[in-house]
Amino acid sequence: MDRPFTIMRATMRAADTPRSVAPGTVRRIWGFAHPYRGRLLAFLLLTTGTAVIGVVTPLLAGRVVDTIVGRADGAARQVVVLALTIAALAVCEALIGLAARWFSSRIGEGLIVDLRTAVFGHVQRMPVAFFTRTRTGALVSRLNSDVIGAQSAITTTLASVLSNVIQLTLALAVMIGLAWQVTVLALVLLPIFVLPARRMGRRIADLRREAVDLNAGMSTQMTERFSAAGATLVKLFGRPREEAAEFTARAEHVRDIGVRTAMVSRVFVTSLSLVSALAQALVYGLGGWLAVTGRIEPGTVVTLALLLTRLYTPMTALANARVDVMSALVAFERVFEVLDLPPMITEGTRELPPGPVSVRLRDVHFSYPTAEQVSLASLEDVAVLDRRAPGEVLHGISLEAPAGSLVALVGPSGAGKSTIAALLPRLYDVDSGAVELAGTDVRELTFASLRRTVGVVTQDGHLFHDTIAANLRYAAPEATDAELREAVERARLGEVLAQLPDGLDTVVGERGYRLSGGERQRLTIARLLLARPPVVVLDEATAHLDSESEVAVQEALAEALAGRTAIVIAHRLSTIRAADRIAVVEAGRIVEQGTHEQLLAAGGRYAALYRTQFAAPVTDASCGLPGCDHAHTVGTGSP
Repeated sequence: MDRPFTIMRATMRAADTPRSVAPGTVRRIWGFAHPYRGRLLAFLLLTTGTAVIGVVTPLLAGRVVDTIVGRADGAARQVVVLALTIAALAVCEALIGLAARWFSSRIGEGLIVDLRTAVFGHVQRMPVAFFTRTRTGALVSRLNSDVIGAQSAITTTLASVLSNVIQLTLALAVMIGLAWQVTVLALVLLPIFVLPARRMGRRIADLRREAVDLNAGMSTQMTERFSAAGATLVKLFGRPREEAAEFTARAEHVRDIGVRTAMVSRVFVTSLSLVSALAQALVYGLGGWLAVTGRIEPGTVVTLALLLTRLYTPMTALANARVDVMSALVAFERVFEVLDLPPMITEGTRELPPGPVSVRLRDVHFSYPTAEQVSLASLEDVAVLDRRAPGEVLHGISLEAPAGSLVALVGPSGAGKSTIAALLPRLYDVDSGAVELAGTDVRELTFASLRRTVGVVTQDGHLFHDTIAANLRYAAPEATDAELREAVERARLGEVLAQLPDGLDTVVGERGYRLSGGERQRLTIARLLLARPPVVVLDEATAHLDSESEVAVQEALAEALAGRTAIVIAHRLSTIRAADRIAVVEAGRIVEQGTHEQLLAAGGRYAALYRTQFAAPVTDASCGLPGCDHAHTVGTGSP
């Protein structure tokens, strides 16, 4: 099994492989191909058989000509036998080709599954910072075009290299044995094959690499603009023409590259075909002269002419294989780039026992990861990654929430509240200090235990483009329809579900856009109720809701928080006055802690926030107009 990869490596060296291809790439390719080594061996043996038949057939054709010209006794019978033998070989070649194709497709499709599974699984383990920096279309491109391009190195390219090397070797050996003078003359034109192969191979590979990047850019634009949110933004700002023009420019660039690639390839192949035709003319000329003068048999001329196609055609294919290998290496390299990104967050081994869970942050310091830690320039569509070191976001945060208590985080935007919330489910890991659940550092827990313990409701209430039932079962795959309906009722969505014609089978649309904001948020709360986590994190779960929706969501949240430890982030201070503890966060530090009454009495930062929020003028509901004379202020800052 090492022989085919030796040939492949030699071909890649001859192709003047791009310098950007990392060393050890072929070894890593073999790592993915190794599980298919049995099928791969059978595939290569069948390919070898096809190559051998390709050389034997011209020899038999030459024998037919010699038999016809000789007109010896039994010549007619010999011609028939030779013709039947040629026909039998043709049938065998066809059957072997079908079998080889079956093995090739099994290996190729299996490799596609393996590569896609590896990339998808690895991406799922990446931190949230990876997704905030990465173009979605670029990731999709790695899973589609790059993976398909990579697997071709194992099947199509490898088979082509092996088959053509065997044909070339056998044809050359037979031709030298038949008429070395003709063979030498035919090989005089060989350098014309090698020189353009080295120059044009690099050019075609560069064009294909550029086309892959541009296609990833188009995929990103389509992914963003075809989403409900993206399409809405485009329409709101009246930019459909600009978007279409930008997309057209990219598509035209891809078209131009495609035309250039096609023309360079065609010029390359046409030149090589022309040289092959010239060489064949030389064979007919010199071979015919040798046959007329009696130095070789007439059938030998036919055999040499047929074998010449088995000589120059493999040379042409091998020259193209250099380009294919280079392209496959680039594709593999792009896949390996993603696989080589470290996940940063590694799984622990401990399991939390069932029961109430306390939360504690102990002297937590945190900085967001750098671009080099979580991203690639090619995935961000930039020439060079941002090398600036991010500053520390949290500075010595210490906070405790006893089991069953509700702790609220308040403070201005950008203070670090959502960052604190993201550390509990390990969307990020702390730089120093610790985040503990029931006295256990979250870094020591298995991912399954952590997901069972901590549930999160975010601002946007994200839903997948699927049915209500499927979105709910994302938290509890084994839940019955009765359990789903119970969770929906507890989340104050019973009336909404009753009005839907398909009930739980209603498709909510991309990101749940077929539902209102309040309905989406209550559906995420229903999902949380199904998960039954002992710790709940609410990251401004009512921030973008109207008053009516907020009331419904607050009722659903009261149901979800009952008997659980809760960390609640809220801008509206009225929603957290009953919290067991309120922590005021400013500039990555907790500047105050206490109950609502204690913090108001202290007259510090919380009291100032409270007075500012509840002394604002509010328009009377009976008026409904901003300039109404009934406008009045609500609240004076007292509890």
